[in-house]
Amino acid sequence: MKRPVAVESASALIDVKIKELGDWRGKTLSQIRILIKQADPEVVEELKWRKPSNPAGIPVWYRNGIICTGETYKSHLRLTFAKGASLKDPKGLFNSGLEGNVRRAIDIHEGDKVDEAALKDLIRAAVALNLKGKSKPRYRTVRGKPVG
Repeated sequence: MKRPVAVESASALIDVKIKELGDWRGKTLSQIRILIKQADPEVVEELKWRKPSNPAGIPVWYRNGIICTGETYKSHLRLTFAKGASLKDPKGLFNSGLEGNVRRAIDIHEGDKVDEAALKDLIRAAVALNLKGKSKPRYRTVRGKPVG
């Protein structure tokens, strides 16, 4: 008889990751997480891309698609917005991946002050873009061929 496998929630696994970091990166990731949830309480957390070289995985926040990821490195924390190139960033939070056509990121280093209001606005804009969804086709198709 097989034993049931204990399934931990993504939120619990993210809690563990934050605790294991045990430094400014964990504290900052924890604060960012709070801001994301404040910006949109319907956001869903997941832990993705777990592998032997990164057993803790990467926290990912979703609402009708990926909003952003929270990657931790030795010297910084990176919030990568899946559709960042399509978002207005009037406060200039994006400081990484600026040459990309799709993603944009915010690199946060020890001692950096995060503009909480601007980050919440960016989160809300990313959610709104995801909720907008894909545009409808301009014409009907049957088996991939235009009709009428």
